[in-house]
Amino acid sequence: MKETYTYIRSQLAAVMGIDSPSGCTGALEEYLSAQLAGMGFAPVRLVKGGVHVTLGGQGQPLTLMAHADTLGAVVRRVKPNGRLAISNINWNVFNVEGENVRVITRSNGTFEGTVQLCNASIHVNPDPYQVRDLNKNMEIVLDQDVRSAEDVQELGIETGDPIALDPRFRITDTGYVKSRFLDDKASVTALLTLANWVSSHRPVLSRRVDLLFTAFEELGHGGACGIARDTVELIAVDMGCVGEDIHCTERQVSICTKDNSGPYNRQLTDKLIRCAQRAGVDYALDVYPSYSSDASTAIRVGYDVRHGLIGPGVYASHGYERTHLDGIYNTFALLRAYMEGGEA
Repeated sequence: MKETYTYIRSQLAAVMGIDSPSGCTGALEEYLSAQLAGMGFAPVRLVKGGVHVTLGGQGQPLTLMAHADTLGAVVRRVKPNGRLAISNINWNVFNVEGENVRVITRSNGTFEGTVQLCNASIHVNPDPYQVRDLNKNMEIVLDQDVRSAEDVQELGIETGDPIALDPRFRITDTGYVKSRFLDDKASVTALLTLANWVSSHRPVLSRRVDLLFTAFEELGHGGACGIARDTVELIAVDMGCVGEDIHCTERQVSICTKDNSGPYNRQLTDKLIRCAQRAGVDYALDVYPSYSSDASTAIRVGYDVRHGLIGPGVYASHGYERTHLDGIYNTFALLRAYMEGGEA
């Protein structure tokens, strides 16, 4: 177990260190592909974006999917004063003011900056408490000596360049993980841990097991392609929610029974529960009122599968999030038990 926790720590730090806002996931896909290939597997990059790999086994194919993309924004235009106007994709304005960012250019690397209210100095702005709108009165202040649009353009920054928030990743002495984008890099780490377990221990798999790392879940169409057509069971490995009227804690794996897309497959959910109980995995059952997953998307576009959703408990989703190493481990442990002995 100690070895697994060590692996979780190292992989979590690695994937958190790679920016991957929706539409700009190539660097993380390259990393995932290299890690999986180094384990002896044969990952395939999807044309759309994403990584698919088969871990082995035969019969009743099971696909486990986590999303590699995170919340993000892009440069709307370079302003005459050298600041960057923002075109928001899915940032929460209440969580990003004053945060550090990286602007990812097409040909000249990345540049650091900060999300600020326009004319942010409280001793200068006559209305410092105005309602914030990322698309109207917020901007990126670059950490470069730029005073004009021409100065910025010389750096190679252009309209449409992705803007990635600094995750502010850290693990406390008590095992809590605090970071942006634990949705869904905590579960990306759980799937990498599962793949590493298979590579190292060569367990007998109860069926064929595929992993799929999608690239557009935060935009709602990550699970629309890339799933093997003979898949029988599909489990989205995303975050479990922590909050009022929710059972899950950050130290558990959540098995979601229903979200705003509707109930998850009863037969598959029942099997996950029995498997967690047999394996002694610390789990909770939950209903999420404001949630939808890649598995829900797959059902909508016509995949004929039993679909489910699990994940480590995450607090403050889409903000500065928090989980626990135990939650990631319990997610891995449930997947391992289901992969090895789950009923087909």
